[in-house]
Amino acid sequence: MKNPLLSRSGALSLLLAGAVPRRPTFYLIGDSTVRNPHAPQVGWGAELPLFLDSTRLRIDNRAMAGRSTRTFVSEQRWRTVDSLLCPGDFLLMQFGHNEGGAPDTTKAGRRGVLRGTGEEIRALTWPDGRHETVHTYGRYLRWFIHEAKARGATPIVASMIPRNQWQNGKVKRASQDFGDWAAEVARQEGVAFIDLNQFTANKYDQLGPDAVARLFAGDHTHTNEAGALINAASVAEGIRANRQLALRKYLKKQ
Repeated sequence: MKNPLLSRSGALSLLLAGAVPRRPTFYLIGDSTVRNPHAPQVGWGAELPLFLDSTRLRIDNRAMAGRSTRTFVSEQRWRTVDSLLCPGDFLLMQFGHNEGGAPDTTKAGRRGVLRGTGEEIRALTWPDGRHETVHTYGRYLRWFIHEAKARGATPIVASMIPRNQWQNGKVKRASQDFGDWAAEVARQEGVAFIDLNQFTANKYDQLGPDAVARLFAGDHTHTNEAGALINAASVAEGIRANRQLALRKYLKKQ
């Protein structure tokens, strides 16, 4: 004979389990400026939990050092992330540091993409006979956006963080190429855009070259922990500025 107390207990457990809402996941995709395993270099994704309520939102940093939009697709990394996305999740994409080379099948060109946001393509044949169609930077971003939307997730486009490069007393912006193209795609696709490049560059301008140099580790691209913290704060600033973005409700109160 079944124990009625155990039966009631089991039913209560099922009811409680059903009442607990699923915690959405905030996925990050990008390059080593987002996730960097080579200490003392640190990607801003490692500091982002300081700004978001992890009891209500899970952060899953799927960025990978050395990748471009093109190699994130060709290495099947995007396929993995796409398979994990669920309705109510968020996806933030930040690329641009590794796309600049001419796209070909050499070691130097394997990450390169076509410039711009159009539908131009370049057909390549690798030495092993494998065929690859290379697209523009903007086309790859659209690929991520469209498939994320199809999964019921909210895609967010961010411009690349600035390098420690100066011109006429100001940090060099990406507003003439990858930053501009990222903004254009976000606008055309009707998704949120975080101008991470501009947010952080403004802070660097105020700090000055000497102070900014201390935020980088080993080169002009990769930040240390202090630099990553500044960039994570810029991400949070961009989220807060997008009043229509549901992700705002997970920001910690400042």
